[in-house]
Amino acid sequence: MTAMNRRRFFKGAAAAGSATAASLAWALPTRPRQSEAYRLVAQTDRQRILRAASAYLSRSPVTVTAFPSKRSPGGLHDFFSEADYFWPNPKNPDGPYISRDGQSNPNNFDEHRKAMIALSVEMPSLTAAWLLTGDRRYGQHASEYLRAWFIRPATRMNPDLEFAQGVHGVSTGRSYGIIDTLHLVEVARAAGFLAPTMLTAAESAALKDWFRSYLKWMKTSDKGKTERDALNNHATCWALQAAEFARLIGDSATRQEVSRKFTEVLLPDQLGADGSFPKELGRTKPYSYSIFNFDVMAALCQSLQGEGRDLLTFQLGDGRGLCKAAEFLYPYLKDRSRWPYQKDVEHFDALPVRSPGLLFSGIACHRQDYIALWKSLNPDPTDREIIRNFPVRQPLLWV
Repeated sequence: MTAMNRRRFFKGAAAAGSATAASLAWALPTRPRQSEAYRLVAQTDRQRILRAASAYLSRSPVTVTAFPSKRSPGGLHDFFSEADYFWPNPKNPDGPYISRDGQSNPNNFDEHRKAMIALSVEMPSLTAAWLLTGDRRYGQHASEYLRAWFIRPATRMNPDLEFAQGVHGVSTGRSYGIIDTLHLVEVARAAGFLAPTMLTAAESAALKDWFRSYLKWMKTSDKGKTERDALNNHATCWALQAAEFARLIGDSATRQEVSRKFTEVLLPDQLGADGSFPKELGRTKPYSYSIFNFDVMAALCQSLQGEGRDLLTFQLGDGRGLCKAAEFLYPYLKDRSRWPYQKDVEHFDALPVRSPGLLFSGIACHRQDYIALWKSLNPDPTDREIIRNFPVRQPLLWV
């Protein structure tokens, strides 16, 4: 896109914003470059960010250590969760649980996941408020979350997921559980802004050691390698985590590996000729999982900016790429009633919400209609199941 065309594109995309670029310029003297995309998101989200962050200033971070579980096979510092879609067997109530795909069991232990989701909602919001305003209160409080979860010995979480998404009577933990730490992606993204200013050198080193250890576990453990090689959204989620955790610790080699995986494996194996995700369409929640995989894939492409080729605009020889995926989903994000496939067994009416994939692809694919739809959708869903599959809530940190 030429410089003149780019200016025209963002001028049109930002027309509905309430704040002017001039009113934002004072707030960002040394933090993220004030790109046109950044100003677009700042104009759209400024009041939303500040309203939420002001509320979060009075909240204290709570980690997994606050919620011990007798069901957990691990210790106090181990993350523990139970597989969503597994239920007692009516024919053998005390025996191994059985699968009911797409139907979440409300009696599962979910406190560690709730705590991590709270971290992923509150800490990036505080960080975004600091970036917008320069008010150190937001950055300082956001840093307390990093200290609690990753640095302080009394409250930090162990850097592995050996006991995630276990199944009663079947497994103490499964590879699928690695998707639970998708909620650390935006935390790691925010930490990259905070650490140089808000943490001491020792704290910053400890933070990076945590993510270095966790990334190593993801890459070398049996569970991690199994998840990496999954055939659906689980592999995309593994890749986004690896890319962002590597970004925080300066591991360019891993980021380049993930970039190659996207172009050589994820895109060819997961995206159909029409831009759909056939493996997600085969699930009992095809609408939700299609949107979810699109959002995660778009975030992955955004994350890997600067690692060689631009994955946001990359296409296979037959034209498959992120723009193709966006073209497929856009009509159904605009009007859910047009969805031609099976409706999700749960939470179909709670969608769509503000898809970050619409924003990232709208900018990359030069589609102002995508950006206009992104602006119009709900950025703060309250349905717990939707929140669980909504890992990018502060696009200001990504542009």
